[in-house]
Amino acid sequence: MRLVKNSKQVKVVMTKKKKCKRVVLKISGEALMGDLGFGIDPEVNNSIARQVKEVNREGTQIAIVIGGGNIFRGLTAASSGMDRSTADYMGMLATMLNGLALQDALEKSGVYTRVMTAIEMRELAEPYIRRRAIRHLEKGRVIIFVCGTGNPYFTTDTAAALRAVEINADMILKATKVDGVYSKDPVKHKTAKKFDKLSYMEVLKKKLKVMDTTAVSLCMDNELPIVVFNIKKSGNIRRAINGQKIGTVIS
Repeated sequence: MRLVKNSKQVKVVMTKKKKCKRVVLKISGEALMGDLGFGIDPEVNNSIARQVKEVNREGTQIAIVIGGGNIFRGLTAASSGMDRSTADYMGMLATMLNGLALQDALEKSGVYTRVMTAIEMRELAEPYIRRRAIRHLEKGRVIIFVCGTGNPYFTTDTAAALRAVEINADMILKATKVDGVYSKDPVKHKTAKKFDKLSYMEVLKKKLKVMDTTAVSLCMDNELPIVVFNIKKSGNIRRAINGQKIGTVIS
């Protein structure tokens, strides 16, 4: 809001919030799973595709980083005795499966999509090249980044932060199954408190499991805001991009 003065009157002019030009949407494998115990829920997959199509048609450049926890979790396998690097590489391959499924849903809805991978698989996806990724976005295509950073010991949250910084995104949209960040797990604890706003340091000090510490630190160092919201509610991606009050904002 700003005041405009002239000789006769004072006008109150409401200034619109700046709309994001380019965003990175981080989708966990668990979000794709929906209410299923494993795999990809077609209804959730198609719902995400519809929401992405909506914001893409309005001119927002959108890149997606996708997880693979609905198919394989590297940390879980490592804790059971598997070599950590091997387990992480298997998790990266799971993100490829999710990426191809989401690409299929997007292209069936009429959205031009490119899957870009940090691990070369020429028959399935393009290798990740920063300048090529930016060019795809400028042409109105949606990008799906898969295989994380291509390195073990790094999560897809860190990959989302890294890619967002590399492509000069305005913010990261962290899609979850709950409507923001809570002091405790809201499914298990009815007394859990929801936060509307948090600083990066509060997330780190309180050890809130929003994103891993490497990802949060990278966002903090580059002043990249994070919006955590519920992907299950249709239209929430658009609301977050348009600056409406939704979920939890970390900045």
